[in-house]
Amino acid sequence: MNSTKFEISNNISLMDENNHTDYGRKPEMLEILQPGQLYLVPINGIVSIIFILVTIVTNILVMLVLLRRHMRSPTNIILSAMALADMLTGFFPLPSYFYFYTLRNYEEHPPFDWCYLYKLLSEYLPMIFHTASIWLTVFLAILRYIYVCHTDMARKFCTLPNVIKATVGIFVVAALTQITRFVETQYIPHTLPSKRDPNTTITTCLVPYRQFVVQDMNLYFNLIFGFRVIFIHFIPCSLLLILNALLIRTMRQAQLRRRLLLRQNKKSESKKLADSNCTTLMLVAVLGLFLLVELPLGVIMILFSIQNTLDIIIMDNSTFILLTNISNTSILVSYPLNFLIYCAMSRQFRETFTRMFSCKPMPLQRETSHYTAVPQENGKTHKENHTTVVEIPEIKKSE
Repeated sequence: MNSTKFEISNNISLMDENNHTDYGRKPEMLEILQPGQLYLVPINGIVSIIFILVTIVTNILVMLVLLRRHMRSPTNIILSAMALADMLTGFFPLPSYFYFYTLRNYEEHPPFDWCYLYKLLSEYLPMIFHTASIWLTVFLAILRYIYVCHTDMARKFCTLPNVIKATVGIFVVAALTQITRFVETQYIPHTLPSKRDPNTTITTCLVPYRQFVVQDMNLYFNLIFGFRVIFIHFIPCSLLLILNALLIRTMRQAQLRRRLLLRQNKKSESKKLADSNCTTLMLVAVLGLFLLVELPLGVIMILFSIQNTLDIIIMDNSTFILLTNISNTSILVSYPLNFLIYCAMSRQFRETFTRMFSCKPMPLQRETSHYTAVPQENGKTHKENHTTVVEIPEIKKSE
Protein backbone atom coordinates (compact mmCIF):
# COMPACT_ATOMS: atom_id res chain seq x y z
CA MET A 1 0.00 0.00 0.00
CA ASN A 2 1.65 3.30 -0.95
CA SER A 3 0.96 4.89 2.32
CA THR A 4 -2.76 4.62 2.33
CA LYS A 5 -5.62 5.80 0.19
CA PHE A 6 -5.82 8.94 2.30
CA GLU A 7 -2.24 9.86 1.76
CA ILE A 8 -2.53 10.10 -1.99
CA SER A 9 -6.03 11.48 -2.25
CA ASN A 10 -5.34 14.20 0.28
CA ASN A 11 -2.04 15.10 -1.30
CA ILE A 12 -3.61 15.33 -4.72
CA SER A 13 -6.20 17.77 -3.43
CA LEU A 14 -3.47 19.78 -1.70
CA MET A 15 -1.51 20.05 -4.91
CA ASP A 16 -4.63 21.20 -6.71
CA GLU A 17 -5.33 23.81 -4.06
CA ASN A 18 -1.72 24.82 -4.30
CA ASN A 19 -2.64 26.86 -7.36
CA HIS A 20 -4.50 29.29 -5.12
CA THR A 21 -2.26 31.96 -3.65
CA ASP A 22 -4.14 32.19 -0.38
CA TYR A 23 -4.06 28.49 0.37
CA GLY A 24 -2.15 27.76 3.55
CA ARG A 25 -2.75 31.30 4.79
CA LYS A 26 -6.49 30.78 5.01
CA PRO A 27 -7.02 27.75 7.30
CA GLU A 28 -9.41 25.08 6.10
CA MET A 29 -11.29 22.44 8.03
CA LEU A 30 -10.20 18.83 7.95
CA GLU A 31 -12.63 16.84 5.81
CA ILE A 32 -12.66 13.05 5.84
CA LEU A 33 -14.46 12.70 2.50
CA GLN A 34 -14.35 15.07 -0.43
CA PRO A 35 -17.46 15.45 -2.65
CA GLY A 36 -17.91 12.47 -4.94
CA GLN A 37 -15.86 10.09 -2.79
CA LEU A 38 -18.65 8.05 -1.22
CA TYR A 39 -17.25 4.99 -3.00
CA LEU A 40 -14.50 5.04 -0.36
CA VAL A 41 -17.00 4.10 2.36
CA PRO A 42 -17.36 0.40 1.41
CA ILE A 43 -13.72 0.22 0.25
CA ASN A 44 -12.24 1.59 3.47
CA GLY A 45 -15.00 0.58 5.84
CA ILE A 46 -15.34 -3.06 4.76
CA VAL A 47 -12.91 -4.30 2.09
CA SER A 48 -9.76 -2.67 3.45
CA ILE A 49 -10.50 -3.69 7.02
CA ILE A 50 -10.97 -7.33 6.00
CA PHE A 51 -7.69 -7.45 4.09
CA ILE A 52 -5.83 -5.57 6.82
CA LEU A 53 -6.96 -8.13 9.40
CA VAL A 54 -6.00 -11.00 7.07
CA THR A 55 -2.61 -9.35 6.49
CA ILE A 56 -1.99 -8.99 10.21
CA VAL A 57 -2.68 -12.70 10.77
CA THR A 58 -0.72 -14.00 7.77
CA ASN A 59 2.29 -11.74 8.31
CA ILE A 60 2.53 -12.66 11.98
CA LEU A 61 2.57 -16.31 10.89
CA VAL A 62 5.26 -15.55 8.29
CA MET A 63 7.45 -13.89 10.92
CA LEU A 64 6.92 -16.72 13.40
CA VAL A 65 8.04 -19.26 10.80
CA LEU A 66 10.95 -17.37 9.26
CA LEU A 67 12.41 -16.33 12.62
CA ARG A 68 12.58 -19.90 13.94
CA ARG A 69 16.18 -20.68 14.77
CA HIS A 70 16.64 -23.29 12.06
CA MET A 71 15.10 -20.93 9.48
CA ARG A 72 17.18 -17.83 10.15
CA SER A 73 19.22 -16.54 7.23
CA PRO A 74 19.92 -13.12 5.73
CA THR A 75 17.21 -13.66 3.11
CA ASN A 76 14.64 -14.73 5.68
CA ILE A 77 15.49 -11.79 7.93
CA ILE A 78 14.65 -9.42 5.06
CA LEU A 79 11.44 -11.33 4.27
CA SER A 80 10.45 -11.04 7.95
CA ALA A 81 11.16 -7.30 7.94
CA MET A 82 9.05 -6.92 4.79
CA ALA A 83 6.21 -8.79 6.48
CA LEU A 84 6.47 -6.46 9.49
CA ALA A 85 6.54 -3.32 7.34
CA ASP A 86 3.54 -4.44 5.26
CA MET A 87 1.60 -5.39 8.38
CA LEU A 88 2.21 -2.00 10.02
CA THR A 89 1.34 -0.19 6.80
CA GLY A 90 -2.15 -1.64 7.12
CA PHE A 91 -2.36 -1.75 10.90
CA PHE A 92 -2.01 1.97 11.59
CA PRO A 93 -4.94 3.16 9.41
CA LEU A 94 -7.21 0.48 10.87
CA PRO A 95 -8.61 2.61 13.77
CA SER A 96 -9.36 5.52 11.41
CA TYR A 97 -11.02 3.28 8.85
CA PHE A 98 -13.19 1.66 11.49
CA TYR A 99 -14.18 4.88 13.28
CA PHE A 100 -14.89 7.05 10.26
CA TYR A 101 -16.03 4.57 7.59
CA THR A 102 -17.36 1.46 9.30
CA LEU A 103 -19.15 3.45 12.00
CA ARG A 104 -20.06 6.14 9.42
CA ASN A 105 -18.64 9.00 11.47
CA TYR A 106 -17.52 10.61 8.22
CA GLU A 107 -21.06 12.06 8.23
CA GLU A 108 -20.00 14.35 11.09
CA HIS A 109 -17.18 16.86 11.41
CA PRO A 110 -14.13 15.04 12.78
CA PRO A 111 -13.76 15.66 16.54
CA PHE A 112 -10.77 17.80 17.48
CA ASP A 113 -9.11 14.90 19.32
CA TRP A 114 -9.10 12.94 16.07
CA CYS A 115 -7.58 15.64 13.84
CA TYR A 116 -3.85 15.00 14.29
CA LEU A 117 -4.42 11.36 15.17
CA TYR A 118 -6.24 10.84 11.88
CA LYS A 119 -3.38 12.32 9.84
CA LEU A 120 -0.79 10.43 11.89
CA LEU A 121 -2.45 7.03 11.57
CA SER A 122 -3.79 7.36 8.03
CA GLU A 123 -0.95 9.18 6.30
CA TYR A 124 2.37 9.71 8.05
CA LEU A 125 3.05 6.36 9.73
CA PRO A 126 1.75 4.18 6.86
CA MET A 127 3.92 6.11 4.41
CA ILE A 128 7.02 5.44 6.52
CA PHE A 129 6.44 1.69 6.64
CA HIS A 130 5.44 1.43 3.00
CA THR A 131 8.61 3.26 2.01
CA ALA A 132 10.57 0.82 4.18
CA SER A 133 8.79 -2.13 2.55
CA ILE A 134 9.66 -0.88 -0.93
CA TRP A 135 13.36 -0.49 -0.19
CA LEU A 136 13.49 -3.79 1.71
CA THR A 137 12.17 -5.41 -1.46
CA VAL A 138 14.96 -3.75 -3.45
CA PHE A 139 17.47 -4.89 -0.81
CA LEU A 140 16.17 -8.45 -1.10
CA ALA A 141 16.63 -8.42 -4.88
CA ILE A 142 20.15 -7.01 -4.60
CA LEU A 143 21.08 -9.56 -1.93
CA ARG A 144 19.84 -12.48 -4.00
CA TYR A 145 21.62 -11.21 -7.10
CA ILE A 146 24.89 -10.98 -5.16
CA TYR A 147 24.37 -14.51 -3.79
CA VAL A 148 23.94 -16.10 -7.19
CA CYS A 149 26.29 -13.95 -9.29
CA HIS A 150 29.02 -12.63 -6.98
CA THR A 151 29.66 -15.29 -4.36
CA ASP A 152 32.96 -13.87 -3.10
CA MET A 153 31.26 -10.56 -2.33
CA ALA A 154 28.36 -12.41 -0.69
CA ARG A 155 30.63 -14.26 1.74
CA LYS A 156 32.27 -10.98 2.71
CA PHE A 157 29.34 -8.58 2.97
CA CYS A 158 26.06 -10.55 3.06
CA THR A 159 26.37 -11.80 6.62
CA LEU A 160 23.55 -11.99 9.11
CA PRO A 161 24.80 -9.06 11.27
CA ASN A 162 25.32 -6.86 8.21
CA VAL A 163 21.86 -7.62 6.86
CA ILE A 164 20.25 -6.85 10.23
CA LYS A 165 22.09 -3.51 10.42
CA ALA A 166 21.07 -2.61 6.87
CA THR A 167 17.46 -3.58 7.56
CA VAL A 168 17.28 -1.36 10.65
CA GLY A 169 18.94 1.41 8.63
CA ILE A 170 16.23 1.21 5.98
CA PHE A 171 13.51 1.72 8.61
CA VAL A 172 15.39 4.69 10.10
CA VAL A 173 15.96 6.38 6.73
CA ALA A 174 12.31 5.78 5.76
CA ALA A 175 11.24 7.61 8.93
CA LEU A 176 13.61 10.50 8.22
CA THR A 177 12.19 10.97 4.72
CA GLN A 178 8.80 11.83 6.24
CA ILE A 179 9.99 13.90 9.19
CA THR A 180 8.63 17.25 7.96
CA ARG A 181 5.17 15.78 7.41
CA PHE A 182 4.72 15.38 11.17
CA VAL A 183 5.05 19.13 11.77
CA GLU A 184 3.88 20.75 8.53
CA THR A 185 0.41 21.67 9.86
CA GLN A 186 -1.19 23.09 12.97
CA TYR A 187 -4.52 22.06 14.47
CA ILE A 188 -6.69 24.85 15.81
CA PRO A 189 -9.96 24.12 17.68
CA HIS A 190 -13.00 25.37 15.80
CA THR A 191 -16.61 25.11 17.01
CA LEU A 192 -19.51 24.95 14.58
CA PRO A 193 -22.98 23.36 14.26
CA SER A 194 -23.12 19.60 13.97
CA LYS A 195 -23.90 18.11 10.57
CA ARG A 196 -26.19 15.56 12.16
CA ASP A 197 -27.99 17.91 14.56
CA PRO A 198 -27.71 21.63 13.75
CA ASN A 199 -29.06 22.46 17.21
CA THR A 200 -25.84 21.17 18.79
CA THR A 201 -22.25 22.20 18.26
CA ILE A 202 -19.08 20.20 17.79
CA THR A 203 -15.46 21.19 18.21
CA THR A 204 -13.49 20.22 15.15
CA CYS A 205 -10.27 21.74 13.77
CA LEU A 206 -8.85 24.19 11.30
CA VAL A 207 -5.65 22.97 9.68
CA PRO A 208 -3.32 25.80 8.58
CA TYR A 209 0.16 25.07 7.31
CA ARG A 210 3.10 26.23 9.36
CA GLN A 211 5.18 29.19 8.29
CA PHE A 212 8.05 27.17 6.82
CA VAL A 213 5.56 25.60 4.39
CA VAL A 214 3.59 28.75 3.62
CA GLN A 215 6.75 30.67 2.67
CA ASP A 216 6.91 28.71 -0.58
CA MET A 217 4.05 26.26 -0.86
CA ASN A 218 4.84 25.29 -4.45
CA LEU A 219 8.48 24.54 -3.67
CA TYR A 220 7.60 22.50 -0.57
CA PHE A 221 5.09 20.21 -2.27
CA ASN A 222 7.16 19.94 -5.45
CA LEU A 223 10.04 18.69 -3.28
CA ILE A 224 7.75 16.31 -1.37
CA PHE A 225 6.23 14.81 -4.49
CA GLY A 226 9.41 14.98 -6.54
CA PHE A 227 11.22 12.99 -3.87
CA ARG A 228 8.36 10.53 -3.64
CA VAL A 229 8.13 9.97 -7.39
CA ILE A 230 11.90 9.54 -7.81
CA PHE A 231 12.95 7.67 -4.67
CA ILE A 232 9.79 5.78 -3.69
CA HIS A 233 8.42 4.86 -7.10
CA PHE A 234 10.70 5.39 -10.12
CA ILE A 235 14.11 4.25 -8.81
CA PRO A 236 12.89 1.22 -6.79
CA CYS A 237 10.63 -0.06 -9.58
CA SER A 238 13.35 0.47 -12.20
CA LEU A 239 15.90 -1.38 -10.08
CA LEU A 240 13.50 -4.24 -9.44
CA LEU A 241 12.68 -4.61 -13.13
CA ILE A 242 16.39 -4.84 -13.94
CA LEU A 243 17.26 -7.16 -11.05
CA ASN A 244 14.29 -9.43 -11.70
CA ALA A 245 15.35 -9.76 -15.34
CA LEU A 246 18.92 -10.56 -14.27
CA LEU A 247 17.73 -13.17 -11.78
CA ILE A 248 15.53 -14.83 -14.38
CA ARG A 249 18.47 -14.94 -16.81
CA THR A 250 20.68 -16.38 -14.07
CA MET A 251 18.11 -19.10 -13.33
CA ARG A 252 18.07 -20.12 -16.97
CA GLN A 253 21.87 -20.30 -17.03
CA ALA A 254 21.85 -22.33 -13.81
CA GLN A 255 19.34 -24.74 -15.30
CA LEU A 256 21.71 -25.36 -18.22
CA ARG A 257 24.60 -25.96 -15.79
CA ARG A 258 22.44 -28.36 -13.81
CA ARG A 259 21.71 -30.43 -16.90
CA LEU A 260 25.43 -30.54 -17.63
CA LEU A 261 26.17 -31.70 -14.07
CA LEU A 262 23.55 -34.43 -14.38
CA ARG A 263 25.19 -35.66 -17.57
CA GLN A 264 28.48 -35.77 -15.67
CA ASN A 265 26.73 -37.76 -12.89
CA LYS A 266 27.42 -35.02 -10.31
CA LYS A 267 24.07 -35.44 -8.60
CA SER A 268 25.03 -33.81 -5.29
CA GLU A 269 26.26 -30.61 -6.91
CA SER A 270 23.26 -30.62 -9.25
CA LYS A 271 20.90 -30.89 -6.25
CA LYS A 272 22.52 -27.90 -4.53
CA LEU A 273 22.24 -25.84 -7.69
CA ALA A 274 18.59 -26.85 -8.05
CA ASP A 275 17.86 -25.79 -4.45
CA SER A 276 19.48 -22.42 -5.08
CA ASN A 277 17.46 -22.01 -8.27
CA CYS A 278 14.23 -22.84 -6.46
CA THR A 279 14.90 -20.23 -3.78
CA THR A 280 15.61 -17.67 -6.49
CA LEU A 281 12.41 -18.63 -8.31
CA MET A 282 10.33 -18.07 -5.19
CA LEU A 283 11.92 -14.66 -4.59
CA VAL A 284 11.34 -13.73 -8.23
CA ALA A 285 7.65 -14.53 -7.66
CA VAL A 286 7.60 -12.23 -4.61
CA LEU A 287 9.33 -9.45 -6.56
CA GLY A 288 7.01 -9.96 -9.52
CA LEU A 289 3.92 -9.62 -7.34
CA PHE A 290 5.35 -6.44 -5.85
CA LEU A 291 5.97 -4.93 -9.30
CA LEU A 292 2.53 -5.97 -10.51
CA VAL A 293 0.78 -3.81 -7.91
CA GLU A 294 3.37 -1.05 -7.42
CA LEU A 295 4.08 -0.16 -11.06
CA PRO A 296 0.57 1.20 -11.78
CA LEU A 297 0.75 3.42 -8.72
CA GLY A 298 4.20 4.63 -9.75
CA VAL A 299 2.91 5.54 -13.22
CA ILE A 300 -0.04 7.39 -11.69
CA MET A 301 2.21 9.39 -9.37
CA ILE A 302 4.61 10.25 -12.21
CA LEU A 303 1.74 11.46 -14.41
CA PHE A 304 0.29 13.46 -11.54
CA SER A 305 3.65 15.05 -10.82
CA ILE A 306 4.11 15.96 -14.51
CA GLN A 307 0.64 17.46 -14.63
CA ASN A 308 1.25 19.70 -11.63
CA THR A 309 4.85 20.61 -12.43
CA LEU A 310 4.29 21.48 -16.10
CA ASP A 311 0.75 22.79 -15.56
CA ILE A 312 -0.74 20.56 -18.22
CA ILE A 313 -3.97 18.59 -18.11
CA ILE A 314 -3.56 14.82 -18.37
CA MET A 315 -6.70 13.87 -16.45
CA ASP A 316 -8.86 15.53 -13.82
CA ASN A 317 -8.10 15.15 -10.13
CA SER A 318 -11.14 12.99 -9.43
CA THR A 319 -9.82 10.43 -11.93
CA PHE A 320 -6.37 10.53 -10.32
CA ILE A 321 -7.91 9.97 -6.91
CA LEU A 322 -10.05 7.08 -8.18
CA LEU A 323 -7.06 5.41 -9.84
CA THR A 324 -4.86 5.80 -6.76
CA ASN A 325 -7.53 4.25 -4.58
CA ILE A 326 -7.86 1.30 -6.96
CA SER A 327 -4.06 0.88 -6.93
CA ASN A 328 -3.91 1.17 -3.15
CA THR A 329 -6.58 -1.46 -2.69
CA SER A 330 -4.69 -3.77 -5.07
CA ILE A 331 -1.52 -3.30 -3.02
CA LEU A 332 -3.41 -4.10 0.18
CA VAL A 333 -4.90 -7.23 -1.38
CA SER A 334 -1.41 -8.36 -2.44
CA TYR A 335 0.00 -8.44 1.10
CA PRO A 336 -1.51 -11.80 2.18
CA LEU A 337 -0.52 -13.34 -1.17
CA ASN A 338 3.12 -13.51 -0.09
CA PHE A 339 2.08 -16.03 2.56
CA LEU A 340 0.47 -18.16 -0.16
CA ILE A 341 3.63 -17.92 -2.28
CA TYR A 342 5.75 -19.17 0.64
CA CYS A 343 3.34 -22.02 1.31
CA ALA A 344 3.11 -23.02 -2.34
CA MET A 345 6.79 -22.77 -3.23
CA SER A 346 8.68 -23.59 -0.03
CA ARG A 347 8.57 -27.11 1.38
CA GLN A 348 10.64 -26.02 4.39
CA PHE A 349 8.21 -23.16 5.13
CA ARG A 350 5.24 -25.54 4.93
CA GLU A 351 6.88 -28.12 7.15
CA THR A 352 7.87 -25.57 9.79
CA PHE A 353 4.41 -24.00 9.68
CA THR A 354 2.75 -27.41 10.08
CA ARG A 355 5.02 -28.40 12.97
CA MET A 356 4.18 -25.17 14.80
CA PHE A 357 0.51 -26.14 15.01
CA SER A 358 0.78 -29.93 15.23
CA CYS A 359 3.03 -30.04 18.30
CA LYS A 360 5.64 -31.95 16.31
CA PRO A 361 9.27 -31.28 17.23
CA MET A 362 11.17 -28.78 15.14
CA PRO A 363 14.34 -29.85 13.30
CA LEU A 364 17.38 -30.23 15.50
CA GLN A 365 18.43 -26.83 16.83
CA ARG A 366 22.04 -26.25 15.92
CA GLU A 367 24.48 -23.50 16.58
CA THR A 368 24.05 -21.12 13.67
CA SER A 369 26.74 -19.30 11.79
CA HIS A 370 26.94 -15.63 11.02
CA TYR A 371 27.28 -16.71 7.39
CA THR A 372 24.74 -18.20 5.06
CA ALA A 373 25.57 -20.93 2.60
CA VAL A 374 26.50 -19.35 -0.72
CA PRO A 375 26.09 -21.49 -3.84
CA GLN A 376 28.98 -21.37 -6.28
CA GLU A 377 28.49 -21.30 -10.03
CA ASN A 378 29.46 -24.95 -10.32
CA GLY A 379 26.86 -25.97 -7.78
CA LYS A 380 29.23 -26.32 -4.83
CA THR A 381 28.53 -24.62 -1.55
CA HIS A 382 30.91 -22.57 0.56
CA LYS A 383 30.36 -22.21 4.30
CA GLU A 384 32.55 -20.11 6.51
CA ASN A 385 32.74 -19.06 10.10
CA HIS A 386 35.28 -18.43 12.78
CA THR A 387 34.24 -21.46 14.82
CA THR A 388 31.37 -23.81 14.14
CA VAL A 389 30.21 -23.99 10.55
CA VAL A 390 26.67 -24.96 9.66
CA GLU A 391 24.44 -23.99 6.79
CA ILE A 392 21.67 -21.53 7.54
CA PRO A 393 18.91 -22.74 5.27
CA GLU A 394 16.82 -20.32 3.30
CA ILE A 395 13.28 -21.24 2.45
CA LYS A 396 13.43 -23.52 -0.55
CA LYS A 397 10.93 -24.50 -3.15
CA SER A 398 9.42 -27.94 -3.16
CA GLU A 399 10.94 -30.33 -5.58
